[in-house]
Amino acid sequence: MPSSKNITRRSFLQSAALSSGALTLGGCATTSQAPISPNERITMACIGVGNQGMNNLRGFISDKRVQIVAVCDVCKYDESGYWAGKPGGRDYAQNEVNEYYGAQKRSGNYKGCDSYANFRDVLQRDDIDTVMLALPDHWHAIPVVEAARAGKDIYAEKPLSLTVTDGRIMSDTVRKQKRIFQTGSQQRSDAKFRKACELVRNGYIGDLHTVKIGLPGGIPDYSKRGSMTDTAPVPEGFDYNTWLGPAPEAPYSPARTHVNWRWIYDYSGGQVTDWGGHHPDIAQWGMDTEDTGPVWVGNARAKYADHPIYDTAVDYAFECKYKNGVKMIVSSKARGGVTFEGSEGTIWCNRGSLETNPETLKDAEIKENEIHLYKSRNHARNFIDCVYSREQAVAPIETAHRSITIAHLGNIAMKLGRDIQWDPKRERIIGDTEASKMLSRPYRAPWSLS
Repeated sequence: MPSSKNITRRSFLQSAALSSGALTLGGCATTSQAPISPNERITMACIGVGNQGMNNLRGFISDKRVQIVAVCDVCKYDESGYWAGKPGGRDYAQNEVNEYYGAQKRSGNYKGCDSYANFRDVLQRDDIDTVMLALPDHWHAIPVVEAARAGKDIYAEKPLSLTVTDGRIMSDTVRKQKRIFQTGSQQRSDAKFRKACELVRNGYIGDLHTVKIGLPGGIPDYSKRGSMTDTAPVPEGFDYNTWLGPAPEAPYSPARTHVNWRWIYDYSGGQVTDWGGHHPDIAQWGMDTEDTGPVWVGNARAKYADHPIYDTAVDYAFECKYKNGVKMIVSSKARGGVTFEGSEGTIWCNRGSLETNPETLKDAEIKENEIHLYKSRNHARNFIDCVYSREQAVAPIETAHRSITIAHLGNIAMKLGRDIQWDPKRERIIGDTEASKMLSRPYRAPWSLS
C-alpha cells in the first residue's frame, strides 16, 4: 500500500494542478506548461531503457512537469544491440538524464538520477510517483502488479500482456489499487485514427459489417544479431537470468535477447501481438467493443519462422465474429492499417493517413450532439495530465487487455489449427480444454504472479 507520505504528496500535486487552471480535453484535465516548482513535479522512474524505453524517456523528460529520478535495467550498457544498432542500458540512460538536466543548470552538472538493476528497489522508494515500463512481453505482468500495489501510477508498453490470464490479473489489480494507467498504444493519440473511429461510431458509413486489419509479417532482424544463434558467454553487466525471469530456462545467445526477443514465443507472440496493441485496438475503438470481444475466432492459418530460435508466425490470418454480427479479419497480407466497411462506405486509416469512400467523408465535421471520442494530442503528456487530475487516460488498462486478447486468441487458433468459441464476458474458451490451457503459461520458479 502507498505510504501516508506518498498520499499526501499526491493530494498536493492534484490541488496544485487544479489551482494552476486545468483545461478539460475529452475526459482528462490537461495542465498548462507554465513553469512549476520542483515540489509540484511528478517524479518518474524508467524501468527498461533499451529500445522503446529510451524513446519514452525522451518523451517524458521534455515535459517540465516531470522529473526523472531513476532508471532501471538488467543490462548495464550495450553499445549497439538495440533497434537500428542504437545503444541502451541503465548507464546509458542515466548519463542521458543527468546530461539533460545538467544542461539546464548554471554549473552544467547534475547527478540526481539514480541507477538500478532490480526494479523492486525502485518500487520501494516512496518519493517516486510514477513508473514507465518498457520491458519484454514476458516481463509485463509482474512489474505492473507490484507497481500498482506499491502505489505507483504506470505508463507501460504494449502489448499489455503475454497471456489473457496475465492481462486479467493486471487490469483487476490496477483497478483495485486505483492507479492511473496508460498503455503505450499511442495510435489513440493520433487525430486521424480518432476521426476514423468517430465517423464509424456515428454511422457515417452506414451499418458496419466488416473490419479488415493489416499487420506486418516476417521477422525483421532489428538488432542485427539474428544470425548469432550459437550459445555464448553472457556479456559482462547483463543479468541474463533475471532477463529470462518467469520464462523457461534457455541458453544465452545474442540472437535471443534485446529487440529480437519478440520473435520467440516464450517471450512474445510475434508480429501478431507486437502490432496487436495497435491496429486491433483501433478497430475495437471504432466498433464500440472496447469492453468486450469476439464470440468466435477461426479460419486461422499460419506459416512459422524457419530459424534455430525464432518460432513465431511470419505469415498469418484469422477471423473474428462479434455478437452484433460484425466480422474482423486480421492478416499479414491485408493492406496495412484498419479498414472499416459499412453499408454506405468505407474508411481506411493508418499512421498519418486517412482515406474515405465517399471522399467527402474525410472532411466531415462531427456534430456537437454526436459521439466525440476521447481527445489526446500527446500520449505521454496525456498520462501526466491524468496523474494530476486522477481521470482515466486515453489508453487505459482494461481497454488494452480487451484489445490484446484478440491477438492472443488468434495465436491460439493458429497454433491449434482449429476454431475457438469465446465467451467475452467470462473470458473463457468454450468446450476446448487444450485451448483453454493456452490462456496462461507456467512461470519459472521462483517467479510468480499472485
